[in-house]
Amino acid sequence: MIAETRAKLLAAGRKAFGTIGYAQASMDDFTAEAGLTRGALYHHFGDKKGLFEAVLLQIDAEMTARMMAAAESAANPWQGLVDECNSYIQMALEPEIQRIVFRDGPAVLGDPSLWPNAGGCVAMMTDSVARLQEKDIIADVDAEAAARVINGALGYASQWIANADDPRTVSEKAVQAFNVFLEGLLRRKPA
Repeated sequence: MIAETRAKLLAAGRKAFGTIGYAQASMDDFTAEAGLTRGALYHHFGDKKGLFEAVLLQIDAEMTARMMAAAESAANPWQGLVDECNSYIQMALEPEIQRIVFRDGPAVLGDPSLWPNAGGCVAMMTDSVARLQEKDIIADVDAEAAARVINGALGYASQWIANADDPRTVSEKAVQAFNVFLEGLLRRKPA
């Protein structure tokens, strides 16, 4: 029952935040959609901001799974990193992700580098960089520093796309520029 209540509130919050945005969404939107009371919302998430953070973390987990799938289906480890990063940038074209993660997220939760999931993102990218260094594909650079620079570039490019008048054109430019940026890390082209 507890998991079901939480899931209903998350679904209702996600729908409202994804369509009308954080500022316009009200507690009544969530509770009416879920068929629950405000008390249930307070109990599970504390407040509207708590529900928003939970929704953002849910979406982030889904984005991470998609990025990992892109990396795993690549022809080689280097292409895996490129595909992983490009999939992140391209997700900024999706309206729900645009609004929740790249527009409202920073406005509501502040600096994305301080979000609860930021450490996991940096750790995942640090591991990817370190593995490529072990294979002598990426230049000898501090893996965590490279990971933080990559994550920062990904986040900024995605916010640019999400807030652009023509997101598709901006996405194409961002992917092209990002790939040139990544190639700067190469020690040698992979086979």
